[in-house]
Amino acid sequence: MSADAYARILAVVRRIPRGRVATYGQVSALAGFPHAPRLAGYALHALPDGTPIPWHRVVAAGGKLSLGKLSPHGAITQRLRLEKEGVRFDGRGCADLERHRWSEGLDGLPRKRRPGGTRAR
Repeated sequence: MSADAYARILAVVRRIPRGRVATYGQVSALAGFPHAPRLAGYALHALPDGTPIPWHRVVAAGGKLSLGKLSPHGAITQRLRLEKEGVRFDGRGCADLERHRWSEGLDGLPRKRRPGGTRAR
């Protein structure tokens, strides 16, 4: 892949706020590659250790932590970082997407409710 594609992916990842997660598919779609979630994975895998880019905020479909396939320590590090930011996990070890999914660019998907019952936009 081109350096430009990776740069676009990483620009999206930098926008994910603390306490929120996005899926690989969501990140790739927002970067202009709607059918290439693996591209987001490749871009994040290429990051050097100690990067300030919040790679840990990107999860697989359903909120799964997929880094365990690359390194068992990677999934543990990812979960600990997300928990420190307030992200909750279900009994299967998946991030609670209903509560913590970053909603940018997700028209039609549930969004976090504001006090008073109105939906945040």
